[in-house]
This record gives sequence, structure tokens and C-alpha cells, in this order.
Amino acid sequence: MSGLPQIFGDRWAATEREPIGVIDIGSNSVRLVIYEGAVRAATPVFNEKVLCGLGRSIHSTGRLSDESVERAIAALARFRVIARIVGVKVLRAIATAAVREAANGKEFISRGEKACGVKIEVLSGEKEAELAAQGIRMGFREADGFAGDLGGGSLELIDIYKDTLNESTTLPLGGLRLIDSTDDKLDKAIGTVDDALGKVDWLAKGVGRPFYAVGGTWRALAKLHMEEMNYPLRVMQGYSIPTRDAILFCEKVRKTKKLSGLAGIDDVARARREVLPYGALVLERLLKLLAPSEVVFSVYGIREGLVFSLLPAAERRKDPLLCFCEDYARLRSRSFDHALELCAWTDVLFDSPELMETPDEKRLRHAACLMSDIGWRAHPDYRGEKSLNIIAQSGLVGTDHPGRIFIALAVYFRHVGPAEQNTDQVSERLKAAISKRALKRARVLGAAIRAAHMLSIGMPGVIDVTPLSFEDGQIVLTLPASYASLDGERLRRRLDGLAALIQLKAEVRIGR
Repeated sequence: MSGLPQIFGDRWAATEREPIGVIDIGSNSVRLVIYEGAVRAATPVFNEKVLCGLGRSIHSTGRLSDESVERAIAALARFRVIARIVGVKVLRAIATAAVREAANGKEFISRGEKACGVKIEVLSGEKEAELAAQGIRMGFREADGFAGDLGGGSLELIDIYKDTLNESTTLPLGGLRLIDSTDDKLDKAIGTVDDALGKVDWLAKGVGRPFYAVGGTWRALAKLHMEEMNYPLRVMQGYSIPTRDAILFCEKVRKTKKLSGLAGIDDVARARREVLPYGALVLERLLKLLAPSEVVFSVYGIREGLVFSLLPAAERRKDPLLCFCEDYARLRSRSFDHALELCAWTDVLFDSPELMETPDEKRLRHAACLMSDIGWRAHPDYRGEKSLNIIAQSGLVGTDHPGRIFIALAVYFRHVGPAEQNTDQVSERLKAAISKRALKRARVLGAAIRAAHMLSIGMPGVIDVTPLSFEDGQIVLTLPASYASLDGERLRRRLDGLAALIQLKAEVRIGR
């Protein structure tokens, strides 16, 4: 590999991580997720679940049903082979409420360990809550709020403040347990839920803070809400709903006699549909007590929390958004070094009075710079559209949906140009989902990156010696004598377009 051109060097390095796998034996599903490595922004390379319903009859019989056990054992045996094929070096297995509480849980664990080939750790309710919180820390930067992880057997709640985990509890409010304990009578479950939540005396600490919703049932609810709202993205991570709207939607789902009438229900697995009204009920009653600022949905939970717990402290402290974008730039860009140069090159531009930015806006700008060249292999006519779709629908973490959309649009404008008419139906819908300030910043950044690429052709070592500056109401680009011939009509047009966006003039100056 030493003979490969430098353009490929970082890309090869990024593939040398050792995959890590997590088997999660839950009360409703049994799942294997394989991540490309134990890093700050862990990306899944394989994800498979089997809805076994292990916790379906725990309340009434105290046991895991024979049918559910056999389905789970078959899944674990398959997962063992998959992990071997993928080359997983570290495989961890965890089990939650159903296995923890079942009279035949130990028997299941013995068979399960033989099937999957590794020791299965049976988590306590407290440990479940802790790992759910660590999952939120993996997917969000400096999380501050309550996390709730709803499974088939239990609900874990925990108070998170950045890197501090505070009070936590586990409650018998999982969807399958509620079905079992109430003989599938939803109205009867209201009292059960209210009684359990009423015993948690620290819920008042969640007032006005975000509530992070974890678990497949709540993600299914979010998917239905997206469909009802005709939301332009279908990305669950970071999707948020104002508390009042979330309560109203949960009430609607709970009171719907036939779920088949809900938009998007066909995309929800049949085995998941039966617990949807119960999941909606638990979320509705919890939000009324908690009174959070919003509900934020997370695809990161106890599995990602387990990976996060394995990371060194220095890795945990890294920014998840920038880690993800750096990895992506190494894999897809012509030059990762050039992507880094863009961050510094545009710093000057956004330090001007016209474009002063907050620390969070700065990190979003740097993220866009890192992702700005990922579409270079596409046909020139479709690079903007392709880049926009990749970024908007990617596994991006560490930001909310408006931040995700800003990054996607900035890279889109980098390819198609910042003019108002240079949009299509997809980008128009995304533009409507962010503020006017963010949209303007995306246009300006796209125009700046567009001008930079006209200089550097995406290669490092050029823009770091051709700086921007502000002088007498002008944007000045200084070219050293060795690069004087890069000056030309197309470069000047792009600089003029950039300057016009902030109502300035542009000048190209040849230095020594």
C-alpha cells in the first residue's frame, strides 16, 4: 500500500479498525449490531433483529415461553456465525428485564451462551438505565435532560447532565408486560402506568429539559409522526417534537380503534404494532408528569452505551459530530487534509462582523467543510443532489435535525451554486425546515467552498497559502506569485458571487 497515491492513504487507514459486536436480548426483540470499531462515532456495519417476544408472558406465568425461547436460541446461533463471517474480534452479549425476572432465565442463559459462543451478562435495572444514558452520551453532545428506554418488559428512566449520571429507576411498564398484566385492556393500563410513575419523586427535575426517548416502540411512534407531518427527512436520530404536540399525538394513537387507519403504519413491523398503543400511553402519561421542553428520539441506546463504556476517557470527550465527519471525509473525499484546510480557510470569512457565529454554528460549519467533497465521484450534474441526500439521510450524530440540514444544504450549494433558483423539490422542503439565518449561512459557506475548490481542485497545499482577508469593505483573495496563473474568469465569478451574498466586493491580489 505504500505505493498508493496520497489521496488514498487515509482511506485505507480508516478500514483497519476491528469490528465490535453487541447482542442485545430484550423482552421483545433479540438483536445483533456490529460496529466498525470502538470509536466515538461508532457506525453500524450490520444490524439484524428478531422479534421473539421473550417477555410476553412473564407477568402471568413467570416464565419465558417455549416458543419465544426457541426463536431466540435460533437467532443467537445465527448471530454467532454472522459475527465470525464479519470478523468480529470483540463480541458482547447482554440480556434485560425478561431474562432477569423469568424463573427459567438461568436455563435460557445456559443455552443462549452455547448458541452465541460468549458469556451473556444479565443487566440489572440500574445497569440498563446507566447504559441507556451512556448511549445518549454517545449520540448527543453534552446531553442535559432525562432519558427513558422503553422495552417490552420495563421502562428505565435516568437523569443526565453532560458526563454526570444522576437518579435512575426501572419500572414494570414495558409494552408486553402491560398487555400481559391488563389482559390487553388499554384503559386498565392507565391506572397501572400512573401508579408506577407517581412513585418516582424526582421527575420534577425534568421540567423544561429535553426528554430523550429510546426504544423501538417509541421510534415507531416517531416514524408515524413523521408520516403525519409529511416531514422531509426519515432519520430518527435527533428527531424532536414539542412536548404538547407529542402528548396530543400519543393520545391520538392510544385512542385509535384501528391502527390500520394511521398513515405510515404499514412500515411498522406487525409484531411491533400490538405494543404501539401501550408505548403511546406510557409516553403520554410520562410527558404530562415530566413537562420537558421537547421529546428527542434517539437510535442510540444500551448497545451503543456498552460501546461507549469501552472507550478511553479521551475518546469519550471528543465531539461526536466532528468525529463522524472526519471519518466520512477520510473514506469519501479526495483529500482529508484539504477538508481540514477548508475549516481554517473559512474561519476568516465567518469571523467578520457580517457573519459572526456561535460556537455551535462554528462546529456545524467545520462539519460541512469536512463533508464538502464526499460526492466527487458522482456525475457532475448530480453531485449536489447526491451529496445532499447522503448527508441528510446519513448516520450523522451529535447535532439536531436543523444542524443536519444546514450541513447538507451547505454542501449542496457548494456544487450547484448559491443562487435562489438553484434548488429542487427536495432542497426546497429542507430549506423550509431551518431558520433564515441558517439558510443564509449555508449559502455563504457553499459559495466559499465553491471558490476554494476552483483554486485547489480539492487538493491540499493550495488554499493554506492563498488566504482570504477583509480590507475596506472588500473580500481579498491573495495569491502568491507561484500560483498567479490560477487567477481567471471562473475564479473571479465565484469570488464575486461569494462577496455579493454579504453585500461586499471581491478583489484578487497577487503577492510575492
